[in-house]
Amino acid sequence: MIKLISSLIFILFFYGACKQHEQIAGPPGYDLTKPVVLKMPVALNEISGIAFNKGNPDTIYAEQDEEGRLFYFATGSQDVKHQKFGKKGDYEDIAICNGTVAMLRSDGALFSFPLNINGDKEISNVQEAAGILPAGEYEAMFADEANNLLYVLCKECSEDNAAKNISGYILQILPGGQFASKDNFRINTKDIAAKLVEKKIVFRPSAMAKNHLQNEWYIVSSVNKLLVITDTAWVVKAAYPLDPALFNQPEGIAFDSNNNLYISNERGNTASATILKFTFAKDKK
Repeated sequence: MIKLISSLIFILFFYGACKQHEQIAGPPGYDLTKPVVLKMPVALNEISGIAFNKGNPDTIYAEQDEEGRLFYFATGSQDVKHQKFGKKGDYEDIAICNGTVAMLRSDGALFSFPLNINGDKEISNVQEAAGILPAGEYEAMFADEANNLLYVLCKECSEDNAAKNISGYILQILPGGQFASKDNFRINTKDIAAKLVEKKIVFRPSAMAKNHLQNEWYIVSSVNKLLVITDTAWVVKAAYPLDPALFNQPEGIAFDSNNNLYISNERGNTASATILKFTFAKDKK
């Protein structure tokens, strides 16, 4: 009996240790259980996308999915300023590329304007590009400054079977804030399910960013509570479940120039919206 009890204790301990390991699993260099929590003011309860200008971590740029405004604030500060760029709408992501701000509306319309924080309440020279992306619902966008490219990923597009694959589009950012179609890509949803040891999932991306140091794409899904990582050819390398207690509603993602990872969460049913900062550990990459 004593040996049996000892064996059961060992099994329970081993199982608990394995479960704990699964819970703290994360990409190399990041501990997804230990963020620096930046609480957002009421004005950003619906924060969606976040971005940095050339990776400068001193200022965070953001938008929220109810108003056509560019928000900006010193990292860690509650003093949030904003400028109006458009009418109220469901704006889902923000990107900054060589002095141009791009805003993504959920229907795929893009708005662009020069980044010029001069105290004006309203932004002038706003360009709107509608119809450049296929009909669908979009939430994830990223700008590659090295090549003046804009990447946009479907959340739900009619031409996709989200249980099999999702589509993405690459646009060239032209002078004056115009866009031109350049290429497209797909991510195999079945490969994500395989990484999670699931038979099937329906993947709904809400944000994307490129980890330039590791040359990988980081893609967040608020619906799935997942962080998915692919290589530059969009082949799935890993998928990490996100703890709902921390990631209430993850809608935005960005890296700063020090390779620190930031994920924004809308308020949802919690006390406040947040941006979670995960400091990059160089010795764990």
